[in-house]
Amino acid sequence: MAKRKKYPKLPNGFGSIRYLGEGRRNPYAVHPPATERTPYGFKPSKALCYVDSWTRGFLVLNAYKAGTYTPGMEIEVPDSKQADVLIQRLLADYNRITGNAVEERPTFSQVYKDFWKYKYESGKEYSKSSKDATTKGYKNCKPLHEKIFADLKHADLQKVIDACPHGTATKEFIVTFLKQIYRYAIIYELVEKNQAAHIQINTSEDDEHGTPFSKEELESLWKNQDNETISMILIMCYSGFRLTAYKSLEANLEEGFFKGGIKTAASKGRIVPIHSAILPLVERRMSDYGELMPESTATFRKSMYAALEALQIGRHTPHDCRHTFSALCEEYKVAENDRKRMLGHSFGADITNRIYGHRTLDDLRTEIEKIVVTNL
Repeated sequence: MAKRKKYPKLPNGFGSIRYLGEGRRNPYAVHPPATERTPYGFKPSKALCYVDSWTRGFLVLNAYKAGTYTPGMEIEVPDSKQADVLIQRLLADYNRITGNAVEERPTFSQVYKDFWKYKYESGKEYSKSSKDATTKGYKNCKPLHEKIFADLKHADLQKVIDACPHGTATKEFIVTFLKQIYRYAIIYELVEKNQAAHIQINTSEDDEHGTPFSKEELESLWKNQDNETISMILIMCYSGFRLTAYKSLEANLEEGFFKGGIKTAASKGRIVPIHSAILPLVERRMSDYGELMPESTATFRKSMYAALEALQIGRHTPHDCRHTFSALCEEYKVAENDRKRMLGHSFGADITNRIYGHRTLDDLRTEIEKIVVTNL
C-alpha cells in the first residue's frame, strides 16, 4: 500500500487538518483554530467540515481565515493537483504577515509532562503505586526522551522494550505507560496514529523468579478453600496463568477449560484444562461474580498477602502461584512439552514441537490430572 503524502506543517492559529483513516468518503476533518485552553493544552475545536483531500481542507481553512467560509462551500472548492506551490506561498505569506513561526513540535519528555498533568492533576485520585508505575515506565524510555514525539514510529517504541535489561514486570510498566501516553496524544491530536497499539513484550520465557508453595502450605490452603481469596490462590496454583490474565480469562465450564493468556505469542489464547480439584472453586466464583477476578489485581495482591499472613504462611507473590503450577507438573511427571504448552512457554529452536506438536484438550487433560490432590 502506498504511503500517504506528507503535507506541510500548519502554523499556530491556522487550524488543523486531521486524517481519520481509510475507508471513509471524506477522511479529512477540517478544524478551525482551537480557542479553549485546558491545563493540558488546547482542546480541539469542532470540525468545520469533512473533505476528501488535504488540499481541499487547506483551501477551506484559508477561506475561513479570510472570513469567506460558509457551511457547505467545501463541496464547491476546487481540488487542484497543482495546488502545492499555491499552498506553500499562502503559508509563507501568512507567517510573514502574522510573524508566526512554525509550531513547536514537542519532544517525548514535553508530552510526558503534559500527560502527567492530564492524568494525575485533573482532580481524580490515583494511588501512589499508579504514579510510581507511570514514573518507572517513563524513566525506562530514556532513549525516546529528547526525540520529537510526532516523529516516533512503532519500531522506536518496540526497540525500547526489547532492549530493556530489566525483567518482565518493568517491561509491563513500559508497555502500559506507552499505551496510556499515546491515548492522551490521540485525544489532543498530537499524533494521527497510535504507534503504541501493537507494541508487546517479546520475552519468550519467564524471567521472574519465584518460590513455589510447599506441600505443607498447599495443605493449609486447601483446608481454607472456603475463603474467597484462598480459593483464587488455589485456582492460580493449579492452572498457571499470570495474574493479569485472570482478569480476562475465559472459563468454559461446559467443556472444562481455561482459555486466554497475555504477553507472548506462545502465551496468548492458550488452552489449559480445569483440574478436577479446582473445578468446584471455579464454578463457585463464576456463579458469584460472572468472572474469575472481579477485583483489580492490586486489590487482589493486598487480599492475598493478608490471607496468607492470617494463616501464618510465609510471603508469596501471585507469580509464585505460576511457579507452583510448574513445580507440580514437574513433580507429577507431566510431559515437559505439555507443561510448556500450558504455561505458555515458547519451544524456541524445537521446530518439531513448535510447528508439528498438536495436542487435543483431552491429551492435555490427561496430563494435568496426573497432579494428585489428596488433601481435599
